[in-house]
Order: sequence, then structure tokens, then C-alpha cells
Amino acid sequence: MGFICILSVRPCIADERPNVVVMMVDDLGFSDIGCYGSEIQTPNLDALARNGARFSQFYNTAKCHSSRVCLLSGQYCIAAGDTSLAHAVTSAEVLGDAGYFTAMTGKWHLDKQPTDFGFQRYFGHLSGACNYFSGDNTFRLNGEPWQVPSDGFYTTVANVDYGLKFLDEARTTGKPWYLYVAFNAPHAPLHALPEDYKKYQGKYDQGWDAVRDARIAKQKRTGVLPESLEPSPRPEHIPAWNDLEQWKRDYEANRMTTLAAMIDRVDQEVGRLVADLKKNNELENTFILFVSDNGACPYDRKPARLDVEPTSANVSFGDSTGWAWARNSPFRYYKQNQFEGGISTPAIVHWPAGLKVESGSMIQQPAHLIDVLPTLADLAKANIPESHEDRTLRPVSGVSLQPLLRGEPLEARSPIHLMFAEDRGLRDGDWKLVSFQREAWELYNVAEDRCELNNLADQQPERLNKMIAMWHEMAENVVHAPAKARAPVKEASLPHRHREWTNFDADTPAEYQKKRQTNAGSTKKGKSANLQSANHIRARKNTTLKIVGNELRLQFTGDDPGIAMDLRNKQLPKGPYQITFRLMVDAKSGEASEGEVFYTTDAKIILPQGNKIPFVVESSNAWQAVRIDIAEAVRLYQLRIDISDGPGAATIADLQLLGSDGKTLSNWPQ
Repeated sequence: MGFICILSVRPCIADERPNVVVMMVDDLGFSDIGCYGSEIQTPNLDALARNGARFSQFYNTAKCHSSRVCLLSGQYCIAAGDTSLAHAVTSAEVLGDAGYFTAMTGKWHLDKQPTDFGFQRYFGHLSGACNYFSGDNTFRLNGEPWQVPSDGFYTTVANVDYGLKFLDEARTTGKPWYLYVAFNAPHAPLHALPEDYKKYQGKYDQGWDAVRDARIAKQKRTGVLPESLEPSPRPEHIPAWNDLEQWKRDYEANRMTTLAAMIDRVDQEVGRLVADLKKNNELENTFILFVSDNGACPYDRKPARLDVEPTSANVSFGDSTGWAWARNSPFRYYKQNQFEGGISTPAIVHWPAGLKVESGSMIQQPAHLIDVLPTLADLAKANIPESHEDRTLRPVSGVSLQPLLRGEPLEARSPIHLMFAEDRGLRDGDWKLVSFQREAWELYNVAEDRCELNNLADQQPERLNKMIAMWHEMAENVVHAPAKARAPVKEASLPHRHREWTNFDADTPAEYQKKRQTNAGSTKKGKSANLQSANHIRARKNTTLKIVGNELRLQFTGDDPGIAMDLRNKQLPKGPYQITFRLMVDAKSGEASEGEVFYTTDAKIILPQGNKIPFVVESSNAWQAVRIDIAEAVRLYQLRIDISDGPGAATIADLQLLGSDGKTLSNWPQ
């Protein structure tokens, strides 16, 4: 996921404070744009890099919502209050208090709405992902529900349409303005506009090995990477392209065709915004920063579909593990992992009137999304408050990048802490500590070994232990992570595998999606012991379910846990519906977080595809009443409730599905 941050000053007043625009892209790999090695046509971004500068080591959190928290708050995600932002102020609030007109378009993926956190105008979806052509029911315009048009709609285009409208309004106020555009692209579901899709048909038949080699060669040729760099090899879990059956090659080429088209469209929309700044004589003194929220995504969550074009609302693809490896060239691993492939993504700075480094140069010093808010406050001469009437604020952990813009080094900064769920890391100077899903710590000198190929943990035990101690100290006192998130690492299990990486051993398209691992503890008949209700309720991955009376007692052991209910064989009236239950979370962190309800209104769609509604999870060891309204006037087929992103425990009681008349249609447990 990346963003562009644009600050501009109208040239008629030399000391006028800059305007600010932030545009975020979702799940963009390190080599996915032309100026970072890609073959994809991104002339607008390439021009910004050519006339500005690029970062070689700009870090994120390797995950969607946590990167958004860091970008907006200047804090690590948990410290800021996670999706609740209970211990932070946002850049919209900071700049708004300083007299800015503030607006946002696109993906929110946090609690409440942008209009609750300082944005005076908002268009977009509150969900973490949606159908690019038909959207979902979380779209809002200035805090009110907004109906997605039945045709002629594509989210990437709509985000800039409304962004330009907000800029026109802002210019009439005479105030400096701040616009945040959060693209959903190229996050799954993979959907492309027909004209963009056609541009790339046939271009990926050569496969990921050849594309990756070409990207790395271009990266070295254009100075993104040093000539001496040794790229990571193809991992054990990805086969050589030429070893795939033809139907698999056809399907995989189609997926990358779609991804390329989606990225191309993002660049076209960036071009529209840049053209608007030029038209209004604002580009010369405009500060532009482009990054991604994490590296390319490997989670293959859809069965293969052959001989189709994903250019309408009815056809889409899931992500590809093989192409994620190529898109993150030359690094290891992917979104969520704290290796370079997950956390290191493109970052472009463009500011002709203020950037003091040579045009087209590469900034080598590491930076992080937590540095964005301090940088914007510095450039806009705005104060970051230390107190708030409704929140208990914690200090920002980021630093202003203003010295780098002047061609000067940053003063000594604290190590960069890296963590999402069970994936961990720490960047301290030239050294990197990293753990794959809480397995044994690894140690790398990234100045000499950027692709993390030579693990020095055994050769450098003193440095290793010092960095481990620093990771834990920061996790507890800076990040404010709960004890479970700071548990000791376990023994490594090599080679690494993940239950949602592509199942390349599949014999049929239906099996190509990685089969989910069964939960521990199965019956003699081979059925999961978690299927404890005749009403078709089951525990999802990393979840243990125990039914006691009217309570569903859940234990979460890993990322993305929850429960699912199958309604396909149940007679149900059409909606609208309500889902109600009582919830108590064993949350030792004391932090609120975000839960999610997924549902489908098409019997052929499999969760987690479909629609999603977020809700607040109050972490207080007390019962919380939850009500979710599903406004659609069609029948439901499947439900899923996610309470947590990672390890923990919760109890759900009195879970019911109610009809439009308020009568109970189904309840769990029976």
C-alpha cells in the first residue's frame, strides 16, 4: 500500500505556509513502478523521481491498517491506540488546528470515520478493501452513507475525482489545505479497467523468473541498487515458471496483467492530480512524497479462474505468491513479514522550490512512516499537541525528515521498531534483527547484505542479544505492546511455509488456492472438533472454539482469527438484518481495537470475499453490547466475525441474526 504527500505554496506570497496532499497506495511492491525497476508504465511517478529524489530504505509496518496509523499519528500502531487512535492526534487535526482546510478520499480502515479525526471533508470507503466497480456499503461522503453508482464507477478514478473537487473548494477559502488520498489499488480483489487491462495482455507470458531478472537488472542499471548486490534466490515454496503446467501459467500471467493495469491506472490518476497543481501554478513549491503501506501481498485467497477477464464487478482474482516474490525484487518475503520484502517500498520526494539534493538522486538514510507527521508539522510550522480533551496522548516516535530534504544527515535517532502480529524486526544503524512469525531471531548487516541472505546470529551473539533486549524494551515501553505480543521466540521451522501462500501442487483450478490447515484436535471421523453446533458455526484458522451454555469461548493463537457461520442451507427472508451479541475480550493491553463482520449475498461467493463492516472492540474485560446493521434488502448466505488480528481470547454470548421485523432468524449456539 503507498502514498503521495503534496505540500504546495501559492507563489504570490513567498512565506505562505505550504498546502499538503497525501496519497496512499495499497500493497505496492518495491519494484512495481518504473523508477524502481518495473516494466509497468508509470511516467508520472517516474517524472517525479527524475525531478526529485528517491529513498532506498523507506520503511512501513508491512500491513495495511497499522501503516495508516503510523502515517497519520507519527507513532507506532499500538502506542497510538491501534485503529481507535485513542492515544494520538492525526495530521488532519494537527494541520486543522493550525488553520488548514482538511479533506480525505479513499480507504480509511480505522475506527469511526475520517470526519471524527479532523478531516472536514471525506469521500471513500471505511472498509479495508472493496470491489473496484461496485464498492461496498461502507462508502461515505462527509460522514453520511453514499450509494455507489450501478455503472461507470471505479474506485481509483473516483478518489481523484473527489480529491479535485475538494481542492477546488479549498482554494475558495483562502486557507492552506491538506488532502489525503488513500488508493485501494493494487490491493485485492484484482480488478482492472478494460482499457488498462488490454495494454498488458500477453506481456507476462514469460513468467516471474524472467520479469524478476529484468527488474533487478534495471534496478542496478538505474542506481536503485548497487551493482554488487546479491539478490535473494527464488524460495523453495515458489516453483520455476517453466515447471508450471500450462493452465497455471495462463492463470498467473492473467493475474499479473491485472496488477500491472491497476498500477498503471494509479499512475494515470497521479498524473491528473499533478496536472491540476500545474494548472493552478502550485507544482513548483509542492512537496510530494510517495510510498506504499507494505510490500506485495502473497495471500492467495481465491480459487483459480481460467479464461476470464477481471474487468467488471463480477470477475476478480486473488493475490499471487509467485508474483509477490517478483514484485518485491530483489528482497525476501512479503506483506506482514518484517523482512525487507514486507517493509521496504518505494518513496519519492519531489519539491523543486525546497528540495536541496540533486535531482534524480537516491537518499540512502533509513526513514519510516512514523516520520511523516513530524515532517509535515515541521514544513507547515504546526505544533503537535501533548494533550487532548478526549484522549490520553503519547509522544510521537518519528522524526522530521527536513534535514534529508536539505541534503543533511538526520541526527541520531532511536532504532526503528518493527512488529505486526507475530512478525518482528528492529533496524539499528546498519544492523537488522528479524523474526519470521515469532520463530528464531535472525541478524543481518543490511549495509553489506540488503537481501538478508547471510544470517550472522551465531557469529554475533553479543550484538544479537543486545538487539533482542532493545526490541523487547521498545515493544513494552515505546510501542506499549501487550505481554502476549512480546512472548519469547520459538524454534525455527524451515523452510518457512504459510497456510495462505499459493498451493502450487494443486491438480485443479479449484485446489489452486492454498488449502486451510485444520485446527488441532479432530474427531475420529476426521471432522474438526471446532464444529460443535448443528447450526453450522466453525472456528477459523488460529482459533479454538469452546461452547459453554450460551457462550462461545474463543482462544486466538495467530493472525486473522475468528468464527464463521454457514447459512446457505437455511431458509432466510431477504434483509435488512441485524447481528447482535455480547462481547468480552481478555485484553491485557487495555487498548480498543477493530473487529470485522464479513458477509455474502451471493451463494457462489466464498468468504472473506463479499462485504465487510468494521466495529469497535472495547478491550476492558467487561461485557460490550455489539449491534451490526446489514442494510441490504437481499438474503445472506455466509457470515464471519473477526474479533482480533492476533493472539488473545474473547467470549461471545447471545449471538443472534435478526430480521427486518426484529425477530430472531438464527442464534448461536443453539
